[in-house]
Amino acid sequence: MSMLFQSIQSVLVIILVIALGYVLQQRKWFGEEFPKNISRLITDIALPASIFSSVLKYLSRNELLSLGSSLIYPMGGVAITYIVAIVLVKVLKVRPGRRGTFINTIANANTIFIGLPLNIALFGENSMPYFLVYYVTNTVSTWVVGIFFIKADDPTKTSNSKTQHLNIKQILPAPLIGFFVAILFLIVGIPIPSFIDQTFTYVGNIVTPLALLYIGIMLFNSKLSSIRFDRDTIVALLGRFILSPLTIIGLLLLGGHLGHGLSIGLKETLIVQSATPALAILPVLAASSHGDTQYATNVVTTSTLLFVFIIPIIMFIMPYIIH
Repeated sequence: MSMLFQSIQSVLVIILVIALGYVLQQRKWFGEEFPKNISRLITDIALPASIFSSVLKYLSRNELLSLGSSLIYPMGGVAITYIVAIVLVKVLKVRPGRRGTFINTIANANTIFIGLPLNIALFGENSMPYFLVYYVTNTVSTWVVGIFFIKADDPTKTSNSKTQHLNIKQILPAPLIGFFVAILFLIVGIPIPSFIDQTFTYVGNIVTPLALLYIGIMLFNSKLSSIRFDRDTIVALLGRFILSPLTIIGLLLLGGHLGHGLSIGLKETLIVQSATPALAILPVLAASSHGDTQYATNVVTTSTLLFVFIIPIIMFIMPYIIH
């Protein structure tokens, strides 16, 4: 019961900061370019710094090897959800322009803007190594597989259309580069001067508050009155909040049955991350391929609002699932 109470308090903290962003945007404190700028600051500067300093602070070489073998769980979970999502697209006859968003909503999570602050609020900074296991999987999944379904779903695309190639920035976004560089430093044993480490820590600490403010701003910009719960939205949300965590839970139970011992912290993190909202960037990706941006905005908005109720439920049942 104490864990449930703690999770509710942690979620309330997150809600209050999101609400602050919503109210400030409502009162026009921020200019039109501010959301884009804050998103860029988080993803290109603050998050890489946070990941870099966290890897060196919380990981050792031995822990890195043990966590590396744990990648099979989020990778397996993502693979299964992709397969189910593709089948659902066929069965439900999801129309072109929505299919890529539908698949990505089920398979990929908002690990940056919701997942990271949520994990720190629930489990503390010591959970960062566990978070990185899911983050790496989710990022690679989004920019190598998920983007393929978005591009392939362009309703204006013809057989004569030129194929758009991904650039290196999409495949290797700054946070992932920060992770790989940190791993290199860790393996080689390169010492980091204390003033550099402290600078990265200070800059990385702005990720959580800025990310939550950003969500509040985007919720206001999305116009809550425009929310719709049509069939495609409901099924996508069920996939995000039920199928995804159940898949991870099933794989973790199977791994335990086969004797693959995992820490409680890693299990908790993987389950919570699998139940976070849809990617915040989905409307942008949908627009880039002439997709249904209204649908993409709708699933992002609704999933972000619903996660407030989902996470306490997840935390309540967690002790009965893992041990």
